[in-house]
Amino acid sequence: MDGSDEITQAFEAHRAHLRAVAYRMLGSLSEAEDAVQETWLRLARSDTSEVGNLGGWLTTVVARVCLDLLRARTRRREDPLEVHLPDPIVTAPGAGDPQDQALLADSVGLALLVVLDTLSPNERLAFVLHDVFAVPFEQIAAVLGKSPAAAKQLASRARRRLRGAPSASDGVAVDPRRRQEIIDAFLAASRDGDFDALVAVLDPDVVLRAEAGSGPFAPSRVLRGAPAVAGQALQYASLARFARRVDVNGAPGFLVAPDGRPIALLSLSIGPDSITAIDVLADPDRLARLDLPVEGHDAVSDSPSSP
Repeated sequence: MDGSDEITQAFEAHRAHLRAVAYRMLGSLSEAEDAVQETWLRLARSDTSEVGNLGGWLTTVVARVCLDLLRARTRRREDPLEVHLPDPIVTAPGAGDPQDQALLADSVGLALLVVLDTLSPNERLAFVLHDVFAVPFEQIAAVLGKSPAAAKQLASRARRRLRGAPSASDGVAVDPRRRQEIIDAFLAASRDGDFDALVAVLDPDVVLRAEAGSGPFAPSRVLRGAPAVAGQALQYASLARFARRVDVNGAPGFLVAPDGRPIALLSLSIGPDSITAIDVLADPDRLARLDLPVEGHDAVSDSPSSP
């Protein structure tokens, strides 16, 4: 491939795909952008005249960059029990930034990204590249410096560890009307401070993960079981009236923003009859860095919403 303009155009044609790969690998929007930029720099320094499949070549490069970042992150992580949620992509219901559509094409929910963080870097790369992007194990093996059989085994191990975890498509198979009923029931019970109604709408094994940083809702925590999660929700019942419906990585959620000031973002994973997981980002510093749909977006009304 000759000519800087041609190289630039070819790279831009693959940018959205590379960003999607990096986001699923890293769970961080800023690190994903950095990985894509590093991939561009490596392309600019390389002779690709003999490359027959530029898309495959770029995917391999961005995967290697992400693998290095994941390994560095694993080495410097001091507290493995620390609650850390991936960067969410938040939009008003039915809306969305066209630049983010590739990131949300497969409805990679926040809950799945949380579980992906529990995998080793090698397992995560093998799973994401093969199971999400259908990259052949031969190509994955080249990134990892392992045999195709070893790469396949890593992906299989990742699937076993992910089994039973909230999937990327949580809520997609749920009847839309039933899903809306669950959302409305959760919001109404939260606003009314109704413990029994909250327990009824939560799965018995529901998991709540809350990252609070140093903000007013600290400390961060993980709670399991409907009674514990319902009790936690009741502590903040007075804030429920400020909840605004949003989509978080394509899944239903709420933005709590009194006077237009975001203080908490909730993402719900919904099963056929109940809420199976709630992820809460209440770290003021992280919320301030997000592009949140606050302006022109009214709080959810007290009346049930239509599907």
